[in-house]
Amino acid sequence: MQRIGLVTLLTLFAATAIAGDIAYVSNQAGGVSRIDPASLAMLDSIDLADSAPRGLALTPDGKFLLTANQKSGDVAVIDTQSLKIVRRIPVGKNPEFMRILPDGSKAFVTYEPGSSGGPPGGKGGHDDDVTPAHVAVIDLHTWAVVASIVCAPETEGIEFSVDNQQLVVSNEGDDTLTVYATADGKLLRTINLRTWGHRPRGIKRSPDGKHYVVTLENSNALLILDTDFQVVKSLPTGTGPYGVAFDKAGKRIVVAASRGSRLQVFDAETYASVADIAIGKRCWHFTFTPDERRILVACGTSNDVEVIDAASYQLTTTIPGFNKPWGIVIYPKANGSLETKTAP
Repeated sequence: MQRIGLVTLLTLFAATAIAGDIAYVSNQAGGVSRIDPASLAMLDSIDLADSAPRGLALTPDGKFLLTANQKSGDVAVIDTQSLKIVRRIPVGKNPEFMRILPDGSKAFVTYEPGSSGGPPGGKGGHDDDVTPAHVAVIDLHTWAVVASIVCAPETEGIEFSVDNQQLVVSNEGDDTLTVYATADGKLLRTINLRTWGHRPRGIKRSPDGKHYVVTLENSNALLILDTDFQVVKSLPTGTGPYGVAFDKAGKRIVVAASRGSRLQVFDAETYASVADIAIGKRCWHFTFTPDERRILVACGTSNDVEVIDAASYQLTTTIPGFNKPWGIVIYPKANGSLETKTAP
């Protein structure tokens, strides 16, 4: 039997750890932190040289992590094995939200030319409700921006239709949803939500593809829409709802009411309240763990990640040491406010 030296064993162990469950947290005032979801320990941080990462997304194979960087106006591509930045892709002023098509072919990144991009927790991008925002389209085979879709003011959340043929975008500045063809960026329709409330932020499709849910940050509401974007139901939420996601089975809807420091859970069929959990400050985004036993919540001005038991809906652990955390994703992929798990 071949003997394996200590160095080789440590190398193999490190590679195995990287290939296992890892959560990635973007820090607006730092880089990207990595968490071991099993031990709930922070592993390390990836330095992004004062880029102010916000949105982040993983390629379907987990080999690359992409971050939308506010200060540097680009997308960083990080090799998840070496933890090195392998390229930077210029996008435009104030990149924020990002999603990758399930087939791994394209990334869609919002950016706001009319926003001042203020400090975390401050006025931020809410200073220009007129200048159109854009969605940059990045070809992940060539790692180049191949198109820029002109959207409504203050483009925020992004979701895909169940067949991935449509890109649905929430627009804070004019209280609309806009729908585009993912193939060529053509505007297909605009849905005005002003009758129902103001500042749509988070948007997610149900696992069965029959509904979309949208949070209205300034109206403390969650909208349920059908596939034709007709409002089926409006639910009251805590103050300032942003991140939203279904669980894998589509039985629960989870909402981060960030200004009210609550994580709320609703029954996806009856829309009844299931749980209302006290959490930290400016908790915008969250993710389930791959086994759906926990929910990890990034809390931007508490500077921590808070861990919720997904069965009892109790806060169980707080992981400290972050620096204005903005978003969180996990690999293997699970449902969350920035990701949707898709069938293999």
